[in-house]
Amino acid sequence: MIIRHAEKPSGSGGPQGIDVNGNADSHSLTVRGWTRAGALVELFAPATGPMREGLARPTAVYAAGGDGGEGTRPRETAGPVAERLGKTVLTTYGKGSENALAAEVARRTEPTLISWQHEEIPALAAAFGATAPQKWPDDRFDVVWVLTPAGSGWTLTQVPELLLAGDSAEPIK
Repeated sequence: MIIRHAEKPSGSGGPQGIDVNGNADSHSLTVRGWTRAGALVELFAPATGPMREGLARPTAVYAAGGDGGEGTRPRETAGPVAERLGKTVLTTYGKGSENALAAEVARRTEPTLISWQHEEIPALAAAFGATAPQKWPDDRFDVVWVLTPAGSGWTLTQVPELLLAGDSAEPIK
């Protein structure tokens, strides 16, 4: 299961990013992003009730690694889910290492969650051998790409998150 990191600063004076301690940080999520990160906990690790159809409780959580601000938002997005699951966010791979990440995750036999930068998510899906949209829209933070082994490749389905006001039920085209 692949998600884009949650909402980020627009860069045009809009909502600013804030770190986990509430300090301004252009590499971090916005308040809405932190809200989404919290809501993802119930999507991937519900305290009660069943999982959303098409999703599974992850047994491992990956997020983009990196130095400086690189990978901060994917890690912040995945952190609350990993915490609920009692897991550590695995940050071995960073932007540009989608092929290596896909190779490692493809060897796993249990559900895995990956939080990544949207520009590279199509490349990550392609590294699995899945047919996917070629571009993740800049304004979409609200969909899960689910890859399922199928023969010698992988199939992709899209599950809308529908967690926050304004989330779309439409798949990415």
